[in-house]
Order: sequence, then C-alpha cells, then structure tokens
Amino acid sequence: LVVADKPHFLPVVPTGAYLQHTLLVRLKRKLGLPELSPIHRIDRETAGLVLLSVRPQDRDAYHRLFRDRQVQKTYHAVATYDSGLQFPQTVRVNMDKGQPFYTMQVCEGTPNSETEIQLLEHNQLWAKYLLKPHTGKQHQLRVHLSHLGLPIKNDPFYPKIAHKADDDFTSPLQLLAKHLEFKDPVTFEAMQFSSKKELSL
Repeated sequence: LVVADKPHFLPVVPTGAYLQHTLLVRLKRKLGLPELSPIHRIDRETAGLVLLSVRPQDRDAYHRLFRDRQVQKTYHAVATYDSGLQFPQTVRVNMDKGQPFYTMQVCEGTPNSETEIQLLEHNQLWAKYLLKPHTGKQHQLRVHLSHLGLPIKNDPFYPKIAHKADDDFTSPLQLLAKHLEFKDPVTFEAMQFSSKKELSL
C-alpha cells in the first residue's frame, strides 16, 4: 500500500484538463512505481487520505474492502453553524443525479445514502463537523450537509453552482478525508491512518 495525504485542488487520476498534474502521476514518478493504482478516490476539491495499491495482484482484494463497506472512513468539514440543530444525528436520504449532470440532488424515494454527523466545535458562524459516511455516493457529504442547511465552506456546487477558474486556489473546499481504518486483506493486520492536515474555523 501507499497512503497519500492529498492537498486540496489535486485530482487523484488523470481526467479532462488534468493529465500530468494528478496525484497518481506524481506518485508514480516520485516513487518509481509504474503499476501504482488508486483503490478509491476523493474529489479534486477534497484534501486528505487516498490509498493506492502497489501490486496488481492485490488490487481486487483492496477494491473489495471499499465495495463491501469494510473501511471505516472519517471526514472533517467546516460548514455553517445552526444552533437549532441537534447533534449527533444521522442523515438518510435518496440521492440521484442532478442538474447540471455533474452534481447530485436529494430526491423522493427509499434512502440510498447515509452519513453519521457529529459536532466537534463551533463559533457563531462556522462549525467543524465529524462525518462518517456509511455509503459512498458521489458528493454524498457535501449534499448531506447542504440538505441540512449547512453548506460546506467554499463549496462551488452546493447549494448553488459558483464556478471558479481552474487556477484559482484561493478558497479550498473545507472538507478533509481525516481517518481510514480497516483490516488489511493481504496481511490481515488492523490498519489505521490519519491525515496530518487540520481544518480550522
């Protein structure tokens, strides 16, 4: 395994306008591991932990961990504070593709997404939340907090689209993949990793 503590604005894999400036390309070059492959992904705007597989023969076992929800993921987010909301609480909603197509929305129907949310600290305007997703829908944490009326600070998609230039790095989305915990399917060891990054109010 390689565990990366990704900065904001760096895509995990080559896509669209980002071909060379990606986490995967940089790590392959820096570590001399041409067969390195990400086991999961986080958004370009999100910072924090990403797991990558070194050996091709191990990839399926690690992919299965995420597919079978055997990885405990913990995120931190700085978002709006609302004294009228009680925490901890669990959000369960039905999510589907939104408009524009690269966004998600909450719809009527049987819940297909679930996130446990705890309040860590707050001031009058902002709060830091601990988020434990139990499912892995696209933009799940961003949509769930926005659904509560607590949009994440500097979110360019939720609740409203606010596009920024690709080279504008002034206002990073305040979302951090903080902690990963799982039983390694190859070594059978209990594994825990924590990002050294911190979000501040």
